[in-house]
Amino acid sequence: MILQVAKRTWNIRFDSGQSKTETGETMKEIKIVYEGGEGELIEKKSRFIATVRPVESEEEALDFIAAMKKKYWNATHNCSAFVVGENQELQRCSDDGEPQGTAGRPMLDVLLGEEVHNAAVVVTRYFGGTLLGTGGLVRAYSKSVQEGLRASKIIEKKIGALLGIRTDYNGLGKVQYLLGQRGLTITGSEYTDIVTVETLVPQAQLQELKEAITEGTNGRAEFIKEEAVCFAFVDGEPLIF
Repeated sequence: MILQVAKRTWNIRFDSGQSKTETGETMKEIKIVYEGGEGELIEKKSRFIATVRPVESEEEALDFIAAMKKKYWNATHNCSAFVVGENQELQRCSDDGEPQGTAGRPMLDVLLGEEVHNAAVVVTRYFGGTLLGTGGLVRAYSKSVQEGLRASKIIEKKIGALLGIRTDYNGLGKVQYLLGQRGLTITGSEYTDIVTVETLVPQAQLQELKEAITEGTNGRAEFIKEEAVCFAFVDGEPLIF
C-alpha cells in the first residue's frame, strides 16, 4: 500500500535531466522532518529540552515557537531556529536572552549541517544554577538539537517515477531480480493471466532500469505507467507527496 501526503502537491516534469514543477521550479532530493520529536539534555544541572517540528512556512514556524514559549512559560530561555525552503533559503534563529551567538546560531548550524529542510526547533532551558560559559552554551544547545533530531523521524524525499510494469509469468522473476538488484521495492501488484507490478524509481535510475527490463525480458515486459512523483519511505512503507 502506498501512503499519500496532502501537504503539498507537486506536478512534476522531467526536462533535460532535471526535475521541475509545472511552474518551472527546479526540484531536488531533500531531507525533511516527517514526525517531530523531543530530546533532553542535562548539563551541570541545567535542563535543556529540544522540541522539533516540521514546518512549511515562516508563519507556521513562528506559531510553533510561540506555542513552545507558552507551554514552557516558566523556563529561563526558549531559544529557536528554523529553516524553510527547498534550498533552505529562509533561515532564522533567536538566542532569547542567552549571550549573543551561543544558542540560536549553533542550533541553526546543526539544522544546516544535517541538511534538514522545512524544520523548526525550540530548545527550552531551565537554569540549574551554574554558568556554562560561551563554549559550554554552544555545545549544550548544539547537542540538544542533535538529541531532538535523533528523536524525530527524518526521511529523504526523492524525485522519481511510479512505474507500472506488465509482463507474463516467465518474465516476472527477471523483473523481480532486476528491481531487487537496484534496491527497489514492488509497491503494488496484480496477478491475472499476466502480471502487473508497480515500483517507485529514483529519477537517476529510471532510464537504465527500463532498458535493463526490456533487455532482460526480451521485450516481453511493457511499461504501462510512468507517473512523475516525489516519494519517500517511512518505516519501509512507500509515501507519495
